[in-house]
Order: sequence, then C-alpha cells, then structure tokens
Amino acid sequence: MLRRSIPFLSSVVAATVSVTLPVEAVAQAGGSGIAVSDTGWAEDPPDLRTIVELTRSESELRLAVERYRSDRAAIARRYPVDYSPVRHARLRTFYEAWQDRLRQLDFSDLSHEGQVDYILLRNRITFDQAMLELDEERWSQIASMIPFADELRALQETRHDRRRVDPRETATTIDAVAANVERLTQELGEEARQAGGVVTQPGITPAVAARAASHVDHLQQVVSDFNRFYAGYDPLYTWWVGLPFEHLDAALNEYASAIRTHLVGIRPGDPAPIIGDPVFAEGLRAYLAVEMIPYSAEELIEIGWKEFDWIENEFKRVAREMGFGDDWKAALEHVKTLAPPPGEKPWAIFDIAAYSEDFLDRMDAITVAPLAKEVWRLAMQTAERQLVNPFFTGGEVTRVSYPTDEMTHRNKLMSMRGNTPSFNFATVHHELIPGHHLQSFMTNRFNSHRARTPFWGEGWALYWELLLWDNDFPRSNEDKIGMLFWRLHRAARIVFSLNFQLGNWSPQEAVDFLVDRVGHERANAEAEVRRSARVNPLYQIAYLVGGLQFYALYDEAVTSGRMTAREYHDAVLLGGVMPVELVRARIIGQPLARDFQTQWRFYRDR
Repeated sequence: MLRRSIPFLSSVVAATVSVTLPVEAVAQAGGSGIAVSDTGWAEDPPDLRTIVELTRSESELRLAVERYRSDRAAIARRYPVDYSPVRHARLRTFYEAWQDRLRQLDFSDLSHEGQVDYILLRNRITFDQAMLELDEERWSQIASMIPFADELRALQETRHDRRRVDPRETATTIDAVAANVERLTQELGEEARQAGGVVTQPGITPAVAARAASHVDHLQQVVSDFNRFYAGYDPLYTWWVGLPFEHLDAALNEYASAIRTHLVGIRPGDPAPIIGDPVFAEGLRAYLAVEMIPYSAEELIEIGWKEFDWIENEFKRVAREMGFGDDWKAALEHVKTLAPPPGEKPWAIFDIAAYSEDFLDRMDAITVAPLAKEVWRLAMQTAERQLVNPFFTGGEVTRVSYPTDEMTHRNKLMSMRGNTPSFNFATVHHELIPGHHLQSFMTNRFNSHRARTPFWGEGWALYWELLLWDNDFPRSNEDKIGMLFWRLHRAARIVFSLNFQLGNWSPQEAVDFLVDRVGHERANAEAEVRRSARVNPLYQIAYLVGGLQFYALYDEAVTSGRMTAREYHDAVLLGGVMPVELVRARIIGQPLARDFQTQWRFYRDR
C-alpha cells in the first residue's frame, strides 16, 4: 500500500478562489460533476453559473433512482407488518417490475454518469431481493414461536385494504389470540421450571429467540395501531373490542417478556446481555455484492490481521520514542491518564478542530466551503447514549462522550480514560472536517440521490486518518498513540465483526478481543460490540476497508499524476455516495457495461 506523503504546495489557496481542472482530468473523470472547472459552488452564495453546469452534468437516471427509493418506501409503509407474506409478495412484484424496466433501457445511450446510476440501481434491486429471501428464512426460524402472527397481521392488512371491520368477529379473534398467547406463556414458564433455568429448544438460539421477542413487540404495536383507528370513534367496535384488546395487549407483553427470560436468558433487573443476529456467510455475500467488495469474508479477515500487525509495529516504534520500549500498551496507558477535568472537554475538541482545519488549509488538498466551517456545533452524549456509543458521533451536530454526573464512579473513570484529547485527535477531523460533517454538507447539495454506503461514508473519514498520518499531522507522540489506537481499533473491527457475523465468535469473545488485543476499557468494548450487533453487518469493517479503497485510489489518481489532490478529493465529494469501486470508475473514466461486476482488488500487501 501507498506510504508516501503529499508535499504541501508552495502557496495556500483560499477556499473561495477558483481552481480550474485540467482538461485531461476532466476527461478521465468520466464527464460527471467533476467536469465543472470552477470551485464557485463553494462560495456563499454560490456562483450560479457553476451550479447550472453541475446540474447539466447530472445523471439522466437521477429521477429514476429517486422514484425507486420513494416508491419502495411507500410500499413498505403501506404494508407495514414485518415478515408478512402480503408485504413480501408486493415487494417481490415491485422488484421484478423494476428489473424488467432496466432491461428495456439501452445502456449504451446513457452518459457515464447515467451508467454509474444504472449499475447502482441494478445492484440495489438485486440486494433488496436477497434481503427479502433472508427475511423469509429468518421468519421460518421464529414462526413456530408465534403461531398467532397471521391472525394479528390480518387485522391491520384488512384495515389498509379499506374494508369494513366486523366488531363482533374482531373481538372473537382478539380474545382467542389472547388466550392462545397466555397458554404459550404458561407452557414456556413450565418448561423453564422443569429445566431449572433457561429453556433450550431445537434450532432456537438466544439470537433467534430475541428476534421472536422483538417480533411479538412489533405485533403488539401493529394491533395497537389498528385499535387506535377504531377505539373511541366507532361505538360498536369500542363496545365489542375494548376489553378483549386490553386482554391481548397484556398477554403479548407478558409473552415477549417470557421469551426474553426463559429462552434468551435475560433476567429482570440484570444488565442486558449482548445478543446479535448474525447473517452468516450467505448474508455476507449479498452485502459484499451490493457494496462491490470483490473479497470473501475470510479474505477480509486476513486483511484485517495484516493491518493489525502493521499498526502494532508502528505502536512499538512510537512507544520506544516515548521511553516505553516495545511495551506499546504502557504508552497507551500513559495516554489514558491525560483526560481533562469535567467541564473542560469541549474546549479540547474546539482546539483540535481549529488545528485540523488550519492543517488542511496548508495542505491545499480539498475545497472546504466557508459555510461548512461556520455551521457545525458541538453537543454532549447522554449517559444512556454512551452505553451504545462511548466515543463520538459526527455531522453538523457532533456529539462527544464524557462522564455525566449520573454515571457510576467506575463508568466515569472509564469514560475519561477512553476519551482523552490524544484519543480524540484522530476522531475530531473524522467527525467534522474533512470527515462526516463535510460529507453530509456536500451530499445534501450534490448528487443526493445516490445510494448510502458505509464504505463511502465511514471509509472517507477513515481515509483521512491514513493520509494525515503520512503528512506528519500528529502534534506529539501522545497524539500518534491516539491515532494508532483508533487505527488498530478499525483493523480489529474487521476481525471481530466478520468472525461474529460468520458465527465463529460469540459477543463475549469479541469483547475480550477488544480488551486484550486493542486496549479498550471493558465497558467501552462492550458498548462497541453491542453497537456492532445492531447495525449493518458490514458497517464496522467499512471504516478501514473503505479507507484503504480511497487510499489505493489516491495512488492511482494523484500519485500517478493524473489529478491533483484537490481535484481528486473534490471529485469524490461532488460525485455523491456510492461504492468506492464506482467512485474509481468515475475518477479514471473506466468504460462500463450493463453487466459490470465488482472486480477491483484494491489491497496490496505492505
């Protein structure tokens, strides 16, 4: 992989000064928003001639992409019951119809930008179909635990079909379901008493049981919404259904609780265990395909370990400079002691942000609209939110974790140890500029129709950590330790999250790995794994894998002399969100075909 620095240009160019792209770069860029030769779009207000040119260069399929997304969301709202065969049938028809329309389109008549959107839309439809199949498989695993689901979903679906309800018949149905649910709750409780603890049933893992409990919660909400439509408005319905509905609502609540207690193993009053729901190898293949990552999960784990080894060696080098020898964990421990006192954290963040923005200005490697610098704000994470995200979240409002007065003494100390200014040094620019805040600022304004992907979103922010490291960004060895800690954390995410999704590691093994091999405080490691269990299965790997993609593309586009660093970075942000392989296709002007498949093997051993 590339490890060379970008030399600073001899002159600093203000963000409001026009910079003309070379004709060669425009040609290589594929004739997209990159082709605009002026940075007037960054001014406040913008140069409207530049905006007109940007609009003219947009994809012909923009409206089609927006239509697909809006229509799909409308169908999901119209058929709101998860796992419903009616919902699945309607979505399947929708996907097949859109595939037919795409096949009717002459791909060769599209511009390069249109071809990019064609591939994005085609891949999204294929992925949505795969997720439908995954949902059906997941339903088959929990259906026996929820034998009353069809009767309850039919109530809401009949209502949305605009058919009159029969109050007496509805009351009979609801009362019968409530009795059935109570029976299931009693049977489960009896099994637990006989087992002397958590019940084990064939094929029902804690993850599957937790999914079933969540679906019971969902059905409870569905029936409550159905009931609100009639109760109090229709006197006959209210007379018949009022008490049976209360009976059912209480029964569903008790049944979901019984599943969590007796099958998942969550005891009332105890801390909730980390329960994930892995998608396993088949699910990962679908996610990797839509993200255009031509590596298997096993190959990506190997990449994670290679990065892990390189970072550990860098840790040792910096630790030696600090007088700790090869004991990089001792250097890490030293950095954990550098927390500012309560109340001072925001000002440490403001100092790092100012330093980062000044450093970027001197690099002259990206256009930053003055308004983007002006509008971001800082907020503090609540104690509850820190249970899931113990560090940072970014965007126009960036939220910082630090102890609050209602935390236990132990959790306060762990939060301070995990959020010192040197640990924040790599995350401030990741969350603000040129990271997530600048990304959202740009994507809200340019090519906003394109698909969301964490490999572009998190990958871009992580990529700047790699690039800034190469350009001697850290102010001190302590800052280097902070940057390396986060880099090791991102390599570890590849290893633990994919092993978890493949079913190789338990949540506890993932927590222990983060504590023992990365140096996390245990509470922070638990929050990290808990968060991983709730998000897109590839979200955690997208940081470093996406960053390595942008890093390799920098080598191909900038180090090769095709473009300047500013041209490259501006082109990425103006083009909108998409898998990085398609960013590459736009940047280098790669010819595209209707059946284009992922093929870019971007990783190179060190």
